[in-house]
This record gives sequence, C-alpha cells and structure tokens, in this order.
Amino acid sequence: MPMPNASPTAPHAVRPGLFSAPRQDVLASLVVFLIAIPLSLGIALASGAPIMAGLIAGIVGGLVTGLVAGAPLQVTGPAAGLTAIVFGMVEQFADWRLVASAVVLGGVIQIALGASRIARLCLAVSPAVVHGMLAGIGITIALAQLHIILGGAPESQALKNLLALPAQVMDLHAPAAFLGLATIALLLAWQWVPRPLSAVPASLVAVMTATGASVLLGLDVERIDLKGGFGSGLQFAAWPGAEHWMAVVMGGITIAAVASVESLLCAVATDKLHTGPRANLDRELVGQGLSNTLSGVLGGLPVTGVIVRSSANIQAGAQTQLSAILHSVWILLFVVFLGVGIEMIPLCVLAGLLVHVGIRLVDAHHIRRLVTFGEAIVYLVTVTGVVVLGLLPGIGLGVSLALVLLLRRLSHTNVQVEGADGRYHVRIGGSMTFVGIPKLTAALERIPPRTHVDIDLMVDFMDHAAFETLHDWRLSHERLGGRVDIDELHEAWYANAAKGTPQFAKSRLDGLLGALRRRTRKETSMSTTASSSEPLLQGAAAFNATTSREVKPLLNHLADVGQTPQALFITCADSRIVPADLVNADPGDIFVLRNIGNIVPTWTGVAGSDDSVGSGIEFAVDVLKVHTIVVCGHSECGAMKALLGGHEALGGSLSRWLAHGTSALDRHAQAPVAAQPPPTTPHNALARTNVVEQVERLQTYPSVQRAIAAGELRLYGWFFDLKRAKVTVWNQATGTFVDAGEDVKTLEPPMRVPA
Repeated sequence: MPMPNASPTAPHAVRPGLFSAPRQDVLASLVVFLIAIPLSLGIALASGAPIMAGLIAGIVGGLVTGLVAGAPLQVTGPAAGLTAIVFGMVEQFADWRLVASAVVLGGVIQIALGASRIARLCLAVSPAVVHGMLAGIGITIALAQLHIILGGAPESQALKNLLALPAQVMDLHAPAAFLGLATIALLLAWQWVPRPLSAVPASLVAVMTATGASVLLGLDVERIDLKGGFGSGLQFAAWPGAEHWMAVVMGGITIAAVASVESLLCAVATDKLHTGPRANLDRELVGQGLSNTLSGVLGGLPVTGVIVRSSANIQAGAQTQLSAILHSVWILLFVVFLGVGIEMIPLCVLAGLLVHVGIRLVDAHHIRRLVTFGEAIVYLVTVTGVVVLGLLPGIGLGVSLALVLLLRRLSHTNVQVEGADGRYHVRIGGSMTFVGIPKLTAALERIPPRTHVDIDLMVDFMDHAAFETLHDWRLSHERLGGRVDIDELHEAWYANAAKGTPQFAKSRLDGLLGALRRRTRKETSMSTTASSSEPLLQGAAAFNATTSREVKPLLNHLADVGQTPQALFITCADSRIVPADLVNADPGDIFVLRNIGNIVPTWTGVAGSDDSVGSGIEFAVDVLKVHTIVVCGHSECGAMKALLGGHEALGGSLSRWLAHGTSALDRHAQAPVAAQPPPTTPHNALARTNVVEQVERLQTYPSVQRAIAAGELRLYGWFFDLKRAKVTVWNQATGTFVDAGEDVKTLEPPMRVPA
C-alpha cells in the first residue's frame, strides 16, 4: 500500500509556479507535441470520427486539464481505450454531432464525480478487468486497422474483421500494404536505434518516413482529408432528439466511467515516475470532465490521461503543467498554419501506427503479474468478451467473474486436521460461512469420539450458521466424553457468539493486534506443549497457516525483483510503534531503521564512530534511492524520560548511546517545540523537540546533502501520540506539529539546516 506522501492529502511540497521552470517545460512540451500529433490523428481514424475531432481533443485536453492541474505532469488527450466506445456510437448514430453530445454529458458526469470528492471510488475496479478491457480494445483496433493497411474497409465487429482477413489478404492493395507494413516495421525497429537519434519519437519518424516515401514514389493511396481546414472542420455537438436521448445518456455514462478509470489509473502510474507533488485525484477528475465537456461542445473526441504522453513528458524533464499546456498550443499552431502537411499522410500509415498501438495494449508485464496473483482467468474472460461480444458485455463478464472469485475467496474456509492417539489438532482459517459448512463437518467427522481436540480458529469472519455448526459439534463431542479447547487468533468470533454478543464486522484493531490470541479454553491449567503455549511460536504458526498464503505472491515478486522502498522510516525501538501500520504499508514499501529514541548521530566522518545509523541512511539514500526520509518520535518515550532524569546513571552502552540525544535536551531547554494540542508532560515535549533535532542532524550526512541538492529527497518529522493514536507532522512554517490529515497538504517544504 502507498505511503501517505503518495496520496492527495499527504505532506508534500507546495506546487511550483506555472513559470518556475520554463526552459525544461518548453523542451518537454515539444517532445510531447511530436508524439501527440500522429496519435491524435490515428485515434480519430480508429474511432470512425472526423480527423479534426482527434486534433480538437488533443488541443483541449492538454490546455484545460493542464490549467486545472490535478495531476500536473500528466498529459491529457484522445486515448486508444475509448476508440471502441466511440466507434460503436458512430455506427449507431451516423451523426458525429450526437456522439459529441454524449462526450459533453460524459464530461459533466466526471465534473460531478470530482466535485463529490469520490474520485478514488473509480479505482475500485479489478486491475484484471481494466487491463483485459484495454487488451481487448487493442486487439479490436489492430484487427480493424489491418483491413485499412490491406486496402479495404473494416467491419463494425472485431470477430467479423478476423473472419474477413483471409479474403482481404487475397485482395490487398499493394501500395497501401507496403506503406502500412513499413510503418509497423519502423516502429518495432526504432527501439534498437542508439541515442541521441532514438530521442526522436518513433511514431513521428515512422509517419514522416512512410509519408515521404508515398510522395516521392507517387503512390496512389487514400490520404487524410481535413475538409477545408481547421475552422470548416468543426462539427459542434447537437442537442439530441427524443428518439436518441436514451442512447446519448448511456453513451455519456459509459464514456464517463471508462475515461475516469483510465485517467485516474494513469495519474497514479504517473506519480510513480517522478518525485514532485502527488496527484489530487478529485481535482484531476474535475479537470478531465471540463476537458471532455469543452471537447464535446467543439466536436472533439473524448479525452483521458495518456500514459504514453505522460511518461514521455516526465522523461523529457517537465517540471510543471506548463508542458502539457504548451503541447496543446503547438498542436493548434500546427493545424492552423501547417494543416496541408497533415493532408499528405496516407490513411494506411496511420493504420500501421494504430496496429502497433493496439498490440502494445496487450501488455505482457501485466499478464505475468495477473498470473502471479491468480487473476489471469478474469483477464482472459474480459479480453475474449470485449473482442467477441463488444466492450460493455466484455466488461460485464469480467466484472461478474471478478465478483464471483471475490465472493469465493471471502467465503473460503481452510480446515486441517492432524493427530492420533487420542489427541487431535484442528486449524480453521479463512472465512467461516454457511458455504464452508460441508467442508467443516466433513473434517470434524474424521475425529473419533472421546478424544482431546485443540482447535485453532484463525478466521476473519464467522456467520451464525458456521458458529452453530462448530458449537453444536463441540457440545456433542464433550457430551460423549471428549474434550475441546478453542484458541482464537485475530478476532474472538466464537467466544463472543458463545456469550450471546456476536460480532458483525472485524474489529478495527485486527490489523494492529492480529498476532494476539484471545483464548476460550474451558480449563487453562492443563499442561501443554511448548508449541501451543509459547505466544511467539503460536504467532509464527498462524502466519504459516494463513498469512503466508496471502503475502506469498508479493514476497515472491519482491524476492525476484529486489526491494524498492519509497521511504526510509527512522523511529524508536519501542514495542508500541508499528511503522507499517502507521503508514498503511505493505512489505517492500518502507525501509525501517530503529533504535532507542529515534536518534540520528551527527555525521563526523571519523573512523570508529557509531556507524549503525549512518550505514542505514547511506544504504537507503545511495543504494535504494528512497525519495523520502521520516524521523518519527512518539509519546511516553523511555529514552526521553531517561534524558530528563540523567542518563549518565544508567551506565554502559545505553548511557553512551543516549549521549547523542543531549543536543536535543539543550535545544529543548532553550526553545521547546510547540504542539497542537500542547503536550502535558515534559518528556513528551522533549520527544517532539528531539524529532526536529534529528531531522536537522540528518542533513549533516553527505549522501543526504547530495540527494537534497539534486531535488531527489525530502525530509519529514513525525510524532505519534500513543494516547490519541494520532500521527502529527512538523510544520516548519508555524513551528508546530499538526495532525496528518486534510490540512497537511498546505504544509511548507521540509526542514533545512539554517544557513
């Protein structure tokens, strides 16, 4: 799971001004412009829309969404993911103005979703369905455009295009086939061209080369027709008649749903490519809606965030949204003054570009990931459904199967029975519901009467039917002279139900206290083996039995690719602090460094000095390339109490270590750090001051200094209040700690050592 600084409400830098890096943004905008022109033309062709509609969408998308800047470095424009939807509406309405009205409605819906601050709900779709949808669209695009390459015209359905391919091959138009296949070959080969030549976008090279060849050779092929230029090519949205209202509304809803999911997934993916401000997804969704509304009004295609353009934008050095805005300006100027050049491009060349785009939507990396996590069947069903039945039926099939698998996993019960010679051990994991009762009863029936049975319940839910089945069996077994002891890990589902106070949902402490056992033994004085009485061993057994299955795919992946944590988290060794829970992190997300008092000794560079902390810092910054360092102190810290009480009396290693904290003690005596609410004890006040002191000490390390100077590292001071169970963040501008919540996004940049 993401670190808090990856969310729109997390502490991050104040966004740079629009003209804070004009040189980098202008250069990046030119790169994106060169990519956007051929893609905008090609997507319009694949959608069955007027060619000008793609250019309008490219102009409006970058300009409007760039000005709103929910995701500053994301570039918006017409996307391949919407081609199937638009093509279907073009076939249905036979009037582009009605399609444009559906685009307007889709934009209005997106604005409403963003204004309602529920953008993240759009991400609640199985990745297998999303990637399957895109792959199905990619295959659909490729099959349709192959007919144009071969000199024919595509059918309205992918399956028909596939079946008609053999006949089309026998009746191909040689010049068109030559240009289309040459375009594909250039696109595939360009990845092996060395730098600096490879810095030129492959799509631009392929289109210009093939177009130039068609002109020089005088080939008779169909070319783009802008129908009189920019102004005369506009087809404004029209108010639909009564007979079209329902179809337009359904089209608008479909556009809003697909465009929102695609844009927000792109924004999240874009955030992973840079170290600047994180995306505000609600604001970005409003920006996407405004772009689609205006694009539709002007007769343009629907737009989304486009990962190809966004990644190129970041790689080219873009720093602000000015790059996205300027790329739209360049498109506008190109169309107005150099539109005649566009009309020289053969349709078969754009078709070759689209075949390449469609093939790339079938992403092998995504397929491997889905196979690892057991989601490949959802992907395959979605792809097949989109290609054979169409976009909406295909998505419906994928979502339905994903829900079925989800329900199966949520209701899956794992029952293991071991034992002999009058002693049996039963492990029950997963979710105990009425669906799993047959498996549970079959397992319990294998246990002979008058035996001693230990049952480990490691379940995340138990319904009434499952409780009654287990409880009735227990009473029956004990009535026949047997003995049943039930140990519950995680939640006390059985114990609470037996007392007449059943739970209806998991406790919010489940994640934090999952390793603690809640015992429901009839007698606790019985002698037991070490393996059943030692809490740590019990926890390890529970991990092997349940949690291991859940985390194995992720850990297996991390073992193969290595760790790439987002942050170094320096905190106290106190047992009450669980870093992963504080930042909602998964394995591999954070690199943790713990010691007594979350102390960072000043870097001296002298051999023989304490290197335990310094080595961790250098490894995190220089090797792991973390972008964030957090120093997190906490309330009721024993180290702070020892500093106030005179650590010298402790003697030994502990006293020598705490000597590194005396500078925080001196700082506290001179200017203690304030808090909101204020601390009630001296040691809690010192703990906050200590956090500020240690963050400043971090900046004595050369590796940290270099990373900060390069703009690759940010430092934060946090404080965890145990009694309030709240994380607070140091705000240098106000000199206080404030709760990590909605207000944190207004925090100033992290601390710097005073000059």
